[in-house]
Amino acid sequence: MAARTDTELVFGGTAARFHGPGEDLLGRTAESNQTDDHLRDPAGPRLLLVRGERGIGRTVFAHATAERLRAGGIAVLPVDCVPGDGEHPQLLALRLVMALEEHRSATTKRTPTRKPAAEALSAMKHDDRTAMAEALAAALAGPTPTVVLVDDAHHADAESLALLDEVDFDRVPPGIRLLLTAARHTAPARRSPSPEPGRIMDRLADNRATHTIDLPRLTLEDATAMVAQRLRSAPDADLMRRLHELSRGIPGALDALLAEWTAQDAIRTADGHAFLGTGAPVPPLPDHDRYVAALRALEEPCGTVATALSILWPLGRPAEALVASSTGLPAESVTDGIRTLVDEGILDELPVQPRTPASAPRGWTFRVPLLAHTVRERLGPVKRSHLSATAVEALWASGAAPQDPHPHPHPHPSPLPTPLQTPLLEEADAQTYLPDRIADAGFLVDRDRAVTELTAAAQSLYPDLERRGMLRWHLGAVRLIEEQYDRDLAILRSGQAAAGCGDYRTARTAAEWLVCGPAEGLDPQAVHEAATLLVASAAAEQDWQALSRMGTALWWEGLPLSAMATVSGRVQALWQLEKWQEALTLMLRTERVWQATPGSRALLELFRRVAEYVLGRPDRFLRALALPEEPDLPPSKAFAFNIATFDVLLGIGDLRAAANLLSTRSMHLELLPQPNRFLWHHLNGQWDEALALARRLLVDGGVLNVVPGHHLLPARTAAILLAQGRPTSADRLISSVRGQVNGPLEHVLDHAEAEILRTLGELGRAEEVLRRGLRAADERGSFYGTDELLASLAEVHAEAGHPDRAAACLARLERTAEQMNSGRTRLLYLLTSGKILDPDSSEAHKSEAHKHLSEAVDLARARSQPFETAVTLLAAVRANAAPPTQLHEAYERFGEMGATLWRFHTRTAMREAGLTVPGRSQATAENEHLLATLLAEGLTNRQIAGVLRLSEDAVANRLSRLFARTGMRSRTEVVTAVLRGTQMTTPHH
Repeated sequence: MAARTDTELVFGGTAARFHGPGEDLLGRTAESNQTDDHLRDPAGPRLLLVRGERGIGRTVFAHATAERLRAGGIAVLPVDCVPGDGEHPQLLALRLVMALEEHRSATTKRTPTRKPAAEALSAMKHDDRTAMAEALAAALAGPTPTVVLVDDAHHADAESLALLDEVDFDRVPPGIRLLLTAARHTAPARRSPSPEPGRIMDRLADNRATHTIDLPRLTLEDATAMVAQRLRSAPDADLMRRLHELSRGIPGALDALLAEWTAQDAIRTADGHAFLGTGAPVPPLPDHDRYVAALRALEEPCGTVATALSILWPLGRPAEALVASSTGLPAESVTDGIRTLVDEGILDELPVQPRTPASAPRGWTFRVPLLAHTVRERLGPVKRSHLSATAVEALWASGAAPQDPHPHPHPHPSPLPTPLQTPLLEEADAQTYLPDRIADAGFLVDRDRAVTELTAAAQSLYPDLERRGMLRWHLGAVRLIEEQYDRDLAILRSGQAAAGCGDYRTARTAAEWLVCGPAEGLDPQAVHEAATLLVASAAAEQDWQALSRMGTALWWEGLPLSAMATVSGRVQALWQLEKWQEALTLMLRTERVWQATPGSRALLELFRRVAEYVLGRPDRFLRALALPEEPDLPPSKAFAFNIATFDVLLGIGDLRAAANLLSTRSMHLELLPQPNRFLWHHLNGQWDEALALARRLLVDGGVLNVVPGHHLLPARTAAILLAQGRPTSADRLISSVRGQVNGPLEHVLDHAEAEILRTLGELGRAEEVLRRGLRAADERGSFYGTDELLASLAEVHAEAGHPDRAAACLARLERTAEQMNSGRTRLLYLLTSGKILDPDSSEAHKSEAHKHLSEAVDLARARSQPFETAVTLLAAVRANAAPPTQLHEAYERFGEMGATLWRFHTRTAMREAGLTVPGRSQATAENEHLLATLLAEGLTNRQIAGVLRLSEDAVANRLSRLFARTGMRSRTEVVTAVLRGTQMTTPHH
């Protein structure tokens, strides 16, 4: 199967590429229409002034306008201004005159009676302002219609701008229009502070002949469209939130951040969607960036003031005095520096509060937060610590304490200290600012208070999935603690925090430190938790070789650990490796050890229940579902144990039991880990939500579920892709998570791969893969997931013409259903027995098969899983065990989930049954989309024929009709349309 490169859905995703601006001018529709209307209207304004702040896209906007005008037959003359032009009086006026005369000479054959260019050159040489004004007026009065584009007019000389303002356009013929772009760093309501050229530009904007258009910042919606254009992928909501916050919707800042993140491979794509990697740091802007260059171009003390404010600005108005005290600058110099930074568009002056003097702003923020971050990150460690200590002391002096204005919705949050009102600007992040500054200040502030507040702030932010600072604050506390006992406890907290936010490398390092050399007298329970953290982190990193070593007694010998910690660690390692029988044997031999304390007893009891279930002894696990929670467990551990049980129930397809567990244990779906929510949405037929989670998890590498069934997420994702007609993508996903040496079982991946091969008609290879999966499960005595393997293998044997082998698989499936007491296994047995019925069977066999299929329909409806129900209905109708009208229900269910391939086959069954397929035009569109998707998957005509169960000639005819309807002429065009998400039909169709 050929691979696609633009919409890969593989483990880890693929690096996003920054493509730069496209053809579409996004977020500027209203302004573009207004500009075009004015420039094309004979009675419109003679001068159009486009203004906006640094990076807003004035030049891009003007050039796009010029291209539209040229396409409409209107001549456009470019005149670009550059830094330094302002030092040459009358330069812009001279260039305007010369450009207009050159254009007039090229378009007319008559010899002009006067030569304005020569006059203008002479006027400039002799500094004759009157002569230059006359030459400019004569040039603008030319009869040849044209638009003169003057870009970056803020660099122009003031005298030329004044001459333009003095032109009496009422007495000049309306053939020539001027389109000027100029920077405006202050708000439109505020006049430019500098005398020249800003004051003259403001005066020019007020000219009767001028119409001004101020380019606004991009809305989140427009910014999302822009990022999708740049990345050729749909950006994730979290990615867009970060981009928009840091850029404030300014295109130049947004592009700069995108370029830096993509250069660092921080943005990954999966299935045509772009995500910011978890924990990806915000990059500082490079030296050549426009914002950095603008700041560096300012004279001191602007740079020093900006550096200090990058740390101190959240303190509001008092920051001005703190900047002076921390830098040694005179107060007047700080005030002047701030005023210049505001005038030059580096800082924004915050609106004043009611009933306060207009000259007393609340404070200042950086106009582009990304620039504030850049300036702050470029600080040396000594300067950073000094400024941070200044902020901490100021806040502590005001009586501020850590506060959590927007606590994270965690099921068991840590208690917070009583919040006091902090004197921070509302624009600042009150939850992270103070602990960030304490961590940076380090030993320059009171050590004991710093440790207390860092720890409290970190606990309030748990689990900090966005990595806003929890782990950094824990590590900051560790650095400040000198006593080894307290330090080890802090290290354990930092490791657990790291695991909570997905930084498993840091978690493992912390756990190894404690396991190898805990402080004397450290609580045995803390050491036990460190051993648990070590094994869990190694499993999260998929370090199966390390886990294999941890599963042996030799690895734990010599470590200063209790017997409880050693046994628990070994059992967990074996459990993660799915070596169920070894784990149970070890638990039986050491039961007196692990039964000694409530923490280890509850954990290992859970291990035993799950292990016995997997090995075909489900009674203990099923009985535990009706039991209340362990009363002595802390809430966080009870939550973790419930998650593990929930995961097993979803893995075996028992949606009703999983829902009951959510209800009885007061678990909220939105607070569950993403893998669990994925399985929940998958079983409920909410495939859009499931795929959104899968893409995020694939990019972050979090594709493993709680055991058993490590690989359920990629396997179930592949099943969704296959149902959508994407076998190549499904196959690539399965391949990308395979091949873990000494790792857990991969038989759920074997089932997913076999279904892909069956869809492509490769029954021989499908049989090999299914047998391989069954052998691997049998070697470890695992019953978990074998029901799906047996059902598929029975169908493969039946389709290959081996009824005896199919019957043997079916018999084993029936025994498994009886042993496991599983609704899904029972449904698979009933469904498979009807599917593999030999057409030449006796009437008694047919009657039994129909009875099984009727029971399967009832059972599927009772289980309330949309895909499962629709598949059962389709099978029952095809075997004449249900009325054909039930195909309508299957058809609707497949449509609601987006299972386009199954919906196609259901349409075929409806036509065969003589039923009318609803929505003919929609059905045609779906057929074309499915065909185009299969082409984009790289399938040949023969493979497409196998997938759709058609002849190759029928596929060729469908392709011809697709090309005819869309106007496309090749497979490449169709594939490109699919990858870009464009429509398959042309507008006139």
